[in-house]
Amino acid sequence: MNRILTIFLLLLLTISFHGCQQQLNSQARTPQYVYHKGYTPKKMRNGKVSVPYKAPARIKKAIAAGNKIINKPYRLGGGHSKHIDSAYDCSGSVAFVLREAGMLKKDTYPSSRDFLKWGHPGFGKWLTVYAKRGHVFLIIAGMRFDTTGTSRGVGPRWYTESRPCGGFYVRHIPGL
Repeated sequence: MNRILTIFLLLLLTISFHGCQQQLNSQARTPQYVYHKGYTPKKMRNGKVSVPYKAPARIKKAIAAGNKIINKPYRLGGGHSKHIDSAYDCSGSVAFVLREAGMLKKDTYPSSRDFLKWGHPGFGKWLTVYAKRGHVFLIIAGMRFDTTGTSRGVGPRWYTESRPCGGFYVRHIPGL
């Protein structure tokens, strides 16, 4: 009986370790933005981005949600006590987008650490969450939605520039 229990525990440990290792395989940098008509957004002068017409409905909703809160100021804890807030931090802005797109429960206010287990491990085709303790951001249809991750922060913005992402867990929803 002890031998069977030991084998079972070793097998469980091996599976757990393998799963964590897969999650950490984010690239050294986020993917480079490249415009593809109908599939990727274009950044406009007002900071908003266009919604690609070939994107799935939930991705269109996610982009529209990001456009609602861009240019809001950064505030640590912003977007955590209420859905509509005057300022947002990284996890508050990511949660806002995911709630609006139906990818997160409406009454859920996660921290960046909570996104380490959101969805499934790996990169998504349309949406990828990059999370680590202390910071989280999104790549949606090739465009980065981020607060830049500094302690003073910049509120939610769309970026075409790549950024370092070593040590981030990458998460997605199957089919997206």
